[in-house]
Amino acid sequence: MLNIFLFSSCKQERQHLFKVEGKNIEITDSLKTNQEIDAFIKPYRDHINKDLDSVLAYSVNTYSKTDGHLNTAIGNFMADAVYNEANPIFKNRTGKDIDMVILNYGGIRSIISKGHITTRTAYQLMPFENSIVVVALKGNQIDSLTNYLRLRKRAHPISKLKLVLDKNFDIVEATIKGEKINVNKTYYVATNDYLYNNGDNMRFFKPNDSLHILNYKVRNALIDNFKKVDTISPIIDDRFIQLN
Repeated sequence: MLNIFLFSSCKQERQHLFKVEGKNIEITDSLKTNQEIDAFIKPYRDHINKDLDSVLAYSVNTYSKTDGHLNTAIGNFMADAVYNEANPIFKNRTGKDIDMVILNYGGIRSIISKGHITTRTAYQLMPFENSIVVVALKGNQIDSLTNYLRLRKRAHPISKLKLVLDKNFDIVEATIKGEKINVNKTYYVATNDYLYNNGDNMRFFKPNDSLHILNYKVRNALIDNFKKVDTISPIIDDRFIQLN
């Protein structure tokens, strides 16, 4: 937007604004590249692209968040990766294990294509700067969490939690690490800071017994996991299903 300011003046009078005009200047490919600026940033651009295109792992298939009903292979991979990479950090600091992970369906922003997985893949999959946090919740709050999943009927990525619904979407089984949820137990739930702050209307995280900020981005957990596993072949499993 180009603003033009017009003033009236005379020697004995103060200037007064009497008219403001604006005009749109569209940015299109007709604008010429400033060669001097382009030459200056080229080494930095090339260095970043080299890093982004570095191969981390291999994907045996193409995975999308639309592939499943209540759980997807790509969502399962992401939730499991967060557990596998964040749990050692959490245990080293607290002496405790993470009990389960919950992320959000909308946070999966890309597919994983068959073939080479690069750092760019991780940035496309998780372009946000969301960081992992671990929240201490009582069993009755876990009930609120599972009820949220039941009502939403969406494949929010989860790990270590198993949820089975009947044909009416009522819960017939809910376990964490193979054990029934104990209302008197404290569970350590890994999620991201966006969801902790009521993102996607996940309001069951507050109040809580404690909050542990790991200073570890979800994207970095994915990158670290890609490097470790070399080849990924996640599947749609029975962690969140509906019976016929």
